[in-house]
Amino acid sequence: MRAVFAGVLLCMATAGLCQAEPVSDLTDGRVGSVAFVSRTPTGPTEMMAGGGKPATIAGQLTIPTALKTPVPAMIIMHGSGGILPGRENDWAARLNELGVATFIVDSFQPRGFASTGDDQSRLPLAASVTDALTALKLLASHPGIATDRIGIVGYSKGGQIALYTTLEPFRRAVIDDDLRFALHIAFYSSCSIPYKSETVSPAPVFLLLGGDDDYTPAAHCGRYADFLRSKGAPVEMFVFVGAHHGFDLPTPVRYLPRAQTARNCGLDIALDPVTARRWDTDVVVPPSDIGGYLRSCMQRGASYGGNPAARAEADQIVTRAVQTFLLDRR
Repeated sequence: MRAVFAGVLLCMATAGLCQAEPVSDLTDGRVGSVAFVSRTPTGPTEMMAGGGKPATIAGQLTIPTALKTPVPAMIIMHGSGGILPGRENDWAARLNELGVATFIVDSFQPRGFASTGDDQSRLPLAASVTDALTALKLLASHPGIATDRIGIVGYSKGGQIALYTTLEPFRRAVIDDDLRFALHIAFYSSCSIPYKSETVSPAPVFLLLGGDDDYTPAAHCGRYADFLRSKGAPVEMFVFVGAHHGFDLPTPVRYLPRAQTARNCGLDIALDPVTARRWDTDVVVPPSDIGGYLRSCMQRGASYGGNPAARAEADQIVTRAVQTFLLDRR
């Protein structure tokens, strides 16, 4: 299926400088490269208070041309390595073939850096969550997009964003009406320092995880899946035997000695109110001590690379999820 692209590249990747004015809505029906204003909160407290320095970021919007609009859409959130060859754009092409529009959000390059794999503090998770929800709000204004059938898929750090956009306090910090994602798909997300809230979205959640992932262990996400289910969210979790972190990539498995991993951490962070509690001791960690705890539990080094069998199975699961919760709702 052919897809149409329009516009020019709005942001210079090396400098993070935008060449065009950001838009506040997509009512003109544009596709292609889109610049828009998000925020960069330093953490959940600042995000939920509506704070954070404004930041112009960018996304690539593709709408399949062979179908009658409005069509469903998926927002695609990259991982700690940014938008990678063989991942975000390949998944976008697959979703376009299914009849789903895609909006690939770049949280890194417009802000002036390419990766956070060796230092996750370069961009707080709260900023990436803000980016995703701002992108949802923007995409919902497009006349060619079905507002009630917009999902989100993310990879690694983007997988965390796909999960944390289920949390109602985060959603309300950006969106002031009932707009929410209709589907959440998280690939090999880290679930070792999870955000939690009393109210979560009723939309379906899919977790796709590697059984041999030593970067973001699947077992930790099983714990988070149980939490989401306890709040009423329908969750399906798939663990692919023998698959490592990044199993959907076309590259062989390799060891990344500088990769920063939270695999030995265990800290729940509640949002309402903001409270941190250790898994091992059940002791509340004061905000002033969270940084010290994370420095003590963070490690270096993890495996990363593709598994063709897991990728093929993941394709079937994503196809089923999209067909069931986005396409069949027409």
